[in-house]
Amino acid sequence: MEKFVRVKGVAAPLPLANVDTDMIIPARYMKALTRTGLGRHLFQELRFDDADRERASFVLNRPACRDARILVADRNFGCGSSREHAVWALTDFGIRCVIAPSFGDIFSGNARKNGLLLIRLSETLCDHLRREIALAQHAAIEVDLAAQRIRLASGETIAFDVDTDDRHILMEGLDDITRTLRHADAIARFEAAIESLMTIP
Repeated sequence: MEKFVRVKGVAAPLPLANVDTDMIIPARYMKALTRTGLGRHLFQELRFDDADRERASFVLNRPACRDARILVADRNFGCGSSREHAVWALTDFGIRCVIAPSFGDIFSGNARKNGLLLIRLSETLCDHLRREIALAQHAAIEVDLAAQRIRLASGETIAFDVDTDDRHILMEGLDDITRTLRHADAIARFEAAIESLMTIP
């Protein structure tokens, strides 16, 4: 998993509450066995019409936001059914961080496991951040996980808090397998002890 220390890039405002996982990636695009290529269908129904033509009004189709690395969303982002593909679609598109007042619980767990930083800010601060992004004409902002600060193009900084364990996992790039392998010696000793007990006559 790619480490997250700091990311600087375009932030796309998405002032839409209750964006569920089906809006992030519709179920019909979840047949793939790999994570690659899912970004093409991120927000499929919002980005494209029934003829698969881009909707010019959607933020990620605007020239300034096509390469967005950060998404400034609204409350309850990632609610709905459990699907890791929603996080995979975001990261495959290039999104490394989502800022919102609140997130779906299962989505939050999937984000942590896949290197996607979620930042919880109040609705007031999210509104302020979206306004500042627009005023700066989508100039790059920086999300610094080490310092737990967001730096805007204007020079303003916004502090944020992240769970200590989540911060460590993201900064070290530790997915579930990597964290397990760090205890390989202890696991081997346990397995050897169990095997010896099973061979006692």
